[in-house]
Amino acid sequence: MSKLKQHVEFLANVAIIVVAVALCALLVNQYLFAGAATQAARPAVGAKIDLPGVDLSAQDKTLLLVLQKGCHYCSESAPFYQRLARAAADRVKLVAVLPQAVEEGRGYLDELGVPALEVRQAKPGALDVGGTPTLIMVSRGTVTDVWVGKLDAAEESQVLSKL
Repeated sequence: MSKLKQHVEFLANVAIIVVAVALCALLVNQYLFAGAATQAARPAVGAKIDLPGVDLSAQDKTLLLVLQKGCHYCSESAPFYQRLARAAADRVKLVAVLPQAVEEGRGYLDELGVPALEVRQAKPGALDVGGTPTLIMVSRGTVTDVWVGKLDAAEESQVLSKL
C-alpha cells in the first residue's frame, strides 16, 4: 500500500510541475511575444480622423502618439519618443493621446523623459486604435501613415523621415 501511495504522490507532483511549466510558458508567450502590433486594430490610411480639442484639419502634419500608462511597449519606446520630440521641433505638431486624465498623462510623459507635448485624453478605440503604442501621422485631418507596437530601428527611421 505504501508503494501505491508513493507512486500516486510522485505522479501528482509530476502533474503539478507540468501544469506550472505550461502556465509559465503561456504567460511568457503572451507577455514577450504577443506584441501590440499583432493584436491591434489600426485606423485606415486615407481615413478622416477626429480628436476632440485638436483641429487636425488645420495642420499640414500632426503626429498622434497613442499611449497608455502601464503599457510596457510604450515605456520601452521612451528613448525613441524623446528623439522624436526633438526631431519634430517646429515642423510637426506632436500630440500625445492617453486614456488617462490629462494631468496623469503629463505625469506619465514626464516619467518617460519625453519633453512636454500637447496631451489629450481619449480612449484608443475612439481613434480606431486597438493597441498601444500606436503612432498616427495626420495631414489636414486625413491619416497618411500608421505605426503600431514597439518599432524596430528601420520603422523608427521611417517615422523620423516622415516629419
